[in-house]
Formats: sequence, C-alpha cells, structure tokens
Amino acid sequence: MSKSPDLIVIGTVAIDELSTPFGAQQTVFGGSASYFSYAASFFTKVGVVAVVGQDFPEEYRKVLSEKEIDLSHLMTLPGKTFHWKGKYEADMNSAITLQTDLNVLLDFKPELKFAHTPEYVFLANVDPDLQLRVLDQVHGSSLKFVACDTMNFWIKNKRDSVEKVLRRVHAVFMNDGEARQLTGEVNLIKAAQNIHNMGPEYVIIKKGEHGALLYSHEGLFVYPAYPLESVYDPTGAGDSFAGGVMGYLAAARKVNLKTLKTAIGYGTIVASFTVEKFGLDRLREVKRDQFDKRLEVLKKICKI
Repeated sequence: MSKSPDLIVIGTVAIDELSTPFGAQQTVFGGSASYFSYAASFFTKVGVVAVVGQDFPEEYRKVLSEKEIDLSHLMTLPGKTFHWKGKYEADMNSAITLQTDLNVLLDFKPELKFAHTPEYVFLANVDPDLQLRVLDQVHGSSLKFVACDTMNFWIKNKRDSVEKVLRRVHAVFMNDGEARQLTGEVNLIKAAQNIHNMGPEYVIIKKGEHGALLYSHEGLFVYPAYPLESVYDPTGAGDSFAGGVMGYLAAARKVNLKTLKTAIGYGTIVASFTVEKFGLDRLREVKRDQFDKRLEVLKKICKI
C-alpha cells in the first residue's frame, strides 16, 4: 500500500467552458480540486477527495496521474461531471458565471478511508455542509493545519454553515469581494480583522492582479502579484495559489508566520504560471526550479 498523502483537498473536478478576450474553449479541464492538487503536487504528495460523472474523460484523469496525486478518493457516480460556464471581459479579475450544473455533486457524500489521518487539509470551494462533513472525519493529534475557501453563493445562501466552518479552521482563503460580503466592511483591513474574530488564526485575502493580504494576530502583510504582460485564463488562479501555499506548508512540515509568508510567495508564483494558458496547460509545462527563479524576481521587486 502506498503512503497516505500528508495533504488532502476536497473540492470540485470539473469540465469547464469559458471565453476570455484571448479566445474561447468549449471543454477545459477545471475544478478547484484539480487546480489545487496539481499546484500542490510540486511540493508534496496530495490526495483528491472529489466526484466525477461517467462522462469524465480518461485523458483528464491521466493529467492528474502525471504528478504525485492520490486519486483513490476520486469517486465516479452515474450522471454528468460538474460543469461551469463563464466568461471574462476586459476586467480579467472577475469571472461572469453564465451557467453552473452541479450534476453528480448533488449526490456526493465524501467518506475518507486513508490509511492515516492527513496532517494538512484544504476545504476548497464547495458546499460548506460538505466541508463540515470532511471536518468531522479529520481530527486527532496528527492533524496539524486546516484551511478553507468559500464563495459569494455560499456566503449568501448558507451563511450559518460558512461560519461553522470558519470556527473550525486555522486559515481561510477568500477574495476581496467575498471578504467584504461576509463582513459588510468596505475596508479590507477591517474585514480581515472581523473574519479573524470569527475563528481563523490566519486570514488570506486574494486581490487578483493586486496581490494578496495576510492578517494574523502577529501582524499584517501585503504581497504584490507577480507582474505579467499577458493573462489568458484566470479561472484557476485562486485554487492554484492555495495549492502552492498548502503544498509548501505540508512540505515544510510546520506552520508559523515565517513559513506562511514564504508559502504565500510560492502560491503567488504558481498562480502566475497558471494564468498564462487555459486550464492546467501552463502548469503541465513548468519545472519546479522555475518557481524559485520567479520568486527571486518578486523578492527584488519588493525590496526597499
């Protein structure tokens, strides 16, 4: 039996359809768990907890198999795979959702059967009740760090469940719009403080091309984005950012402010590669040392 992954992600594995100012794609391999796991696999072995339908292409499964990704908990159910259709206009920071088909996700009831409890857990953007179901199955002294993501739909329609999740995680990732929606605060620093008071020790607010903000009781840190001349597809940027962050932390085998600051740097760099092509195409071309080279550039840009 192969070693259980130290890091797992529950999220979506999807077939996307999208258009950007740079072109349109009828079928793109997407989903939060897909982007997260591929990004994290550059740093550590990661397990995917997700569901697909009988229409899920075998070629997509092979893409994940290229890396250190445990697919033992990628279920196949009768029906169609989760499908998202969206577009980006001139403002590439936010997607316009045209269609969302939950499909087999409606019947998904994750049951964890890893040989060992994972030490690091990421609850990607899915129904917060599913996130809570996973949280109920991961506990004990071996569990070191749990982080979550969410989105405007869940904040609006399942706020109570979102707040229950926040009380049980060490960190939360969300974008600036979601942070403002959850707290009612326009100022992001006040929004981060409010979210911190809801439970998470670390609050990471993603700001698209304007970088990210980290808030904790130890202080506030602001990170710029890596400067790019062209952004082709921002769809998986947030999930690959989180994958880079969590993958680095799992590899470091400890979480403190110092490792988290470095992890966010790597997450920023991974996301910068992701957006350069549609889907996972660019990440499939990247070598691990390219992350280090871009991170050095980012450090020089930030140095005063």
